[in-house]
Amino acid sequence: MTPIKSDLPQGTLDLLILKVIALGPVHGYAIAQRLEQVSRGVVQVPEGSLYPALHRLENRGFWLPIGKKPRPGARRNSIA
Repeated sequence: MTPIKSDLPQGTLDLLILKVIALGPVHGYAIAQRLEQVSRGVVQVPEGSLYPALHRLENRGFWLPIGKKPRPGARRNSIA
């Protein structure tokens, strides 16, 4: 059976990504795999959507990649 492809409402991907990285450190590809796994194949995030979303979340201060130092004065809500 072919998985159903759905367009997520704006902002949903960001929230799903934050939920996954809140569980602990994980690489980008593993985020996409985890989202596909927990949604039973309904949510399939291509690299062309995942990595821009990760950069957007980083720029907004919602996460910081491991090994990257925060800008002076930058507020960080979580570190993944």
